[in-house]
Amino acid sequence: MVLSRFWLVIFISSIFFIVFGLFSSQYYSIDYVLNGKQGEPLLIGEKYLKEVPKFVQDSVQKAEDKTFVINKNEKDADTTYIYNNQTVKIYSGKQKADGLLPMTKSSLFDLILPLIAYLSFFCGIMELLIISGASERLAKKLSPLFAKVFPSIPKNHESISYMTLNFSANFLGLDSAATPFGLKAMQSLQELNPDKDRASDAQIMFMCLHAAGLTLIPTSIIGYRAAEHAANPADVMLPCIITSFVGTIAAFILVGIKQKVNFKSASLLAALMGVIGAIVGLLFYVNSLDLIGKNYFTSNLSGLLLILIIGGTLIFSFVQEKKFVDQKTTIFDTFVSGANNGLKTGVTIFPYVMGMLVAISLFRNSGLFENIANGISFLFAHLGVAKEITDSLPVAMLRPFSSGGSRGFMIDAMKQFGPDSLTGRLSCIFQCSAETTFYVIAVYFGSINVKNTRYTLGMMLLVDLICVITAIFVASWFF
Repeated sequence: MVLSRFWLVIFISSIFFIVFGLFSSQYYSIDYVLNGKQGEPLLIGEKYLKEVPKFVQDSVQKAEDKTFVINKNEKDADTTYIYNNQTVKIYSGKQKADGLLPMTKSSLFDLILPLIAYLSFFCGIMELLIISGASERLAKKLSPLFAKVFPSIPKNHESISYMTLNFSANFLGLDSAATPFGLKAMQSLQELNPDKDRASDAQIMFMCLHAAGLTLIPTSIIGYRAAEHAANPADVMLPCIITSFVGTIAAFILVGIKQKVNFKSASLLAALMGVIGAIVGLLFYVNSLDLIGKNYFTSNLSGLLLILIIGGTLIFSFVQEKKFVDQKTTIFDTFVSGANNGLKTGVTIFPYVMGMLVAISLFRNSGLFENIANGISFLFAHLGVAKEITDSLPVAMLRPFSSGGSRGFMIDAMKQFGPDSLTGRLSCIFQCSAETTFYVIAVYFGSINVKNTRYTLGMMLLVDLICVITAIFVASWFF
């Protein structure tokens, strides 16, 4: 219900803002809202040739393509004049996101179809884990710990192994594998849910822990920083780990208080200390490496572990081939059956994803998001917050709505202020240590048709806020 109302608020307020902007002459044309593409120049006016400055008249008439550009090398300041049929169209600035119609198309071809491919493959692998008995063995080993965090889950339930794989994939920065594992976990938890239209406590806890995005190797962030020629692309790794770890602990405590989890459990505390110890140990090892060693380690660890998971699953399935024979199937047929389930899941979540992305598209292109972001930055600036921090806030604000949009702001911040500036580094930490909350809720709950998400959205946004505040303190301390 909360997500539905928030979606309506975004949609309706954006439409009102667009209509108001058109009739108040803030916009010359709103066609870009419907049909424009991200990064395209915006039409801001049209005049007769004689109405533009004389030097523009001469330039557009002499140009072979009837086009004249001013301030070509200045960021987002290009003004383009195009002469056609006695009039000159004037373009300036760039469109923030795809328009409504291109977004509906790109949500299918650029997002859902690749996601379906990932889902099909990894759901096939997970089906092998089930039939071979590997997921059952993993669940048995982790049941004592998960029983403390998820008291409503029965001992040795298969959802434990799926959640473990999801957390592990996120921890290693394997986004393509994390989503299929997470969706499988939600489907498994839905089987235990007595009210199929209402999110269970276990599902909410899982989603909120997922939102914190605990990551060991922020591979993509390191890659973007390297592309922008950062002196040490991996120097944000430790701040990212600290920020996401604080967010994970905060999520567990906040949701745990709500769900009356027993925090005094010895096994829970031991597991927490073990995770902290493992993270600290890995950090000491990484920090002992030189720059080339760090780049080599961070670029290969995640991929190697994913290969080992896939290879280990196939080898274990071969060793346990008798179980497949008992089920009157083969290893390959089992993989195909699981892949087919992944295909069906992808088709199910498409309407949820498309609806959310279209709303976000209107929200950004209307200018409403930009006005809100500028207002918050202005407020923070007058509260004495450093300009380096306020310049990075758009990344933090857009991250819950759009990963691609916030990534664009992050790259832009590194280009404008430098990858080794506080703004550039803080933008990277924001991007790494939070989740695309609205997208994730739409995908995960949409896959199981849960209508009432209860307090999930509010709690996930609170975790995002905690990650933002932590990131600011950590970045200020480190850099």
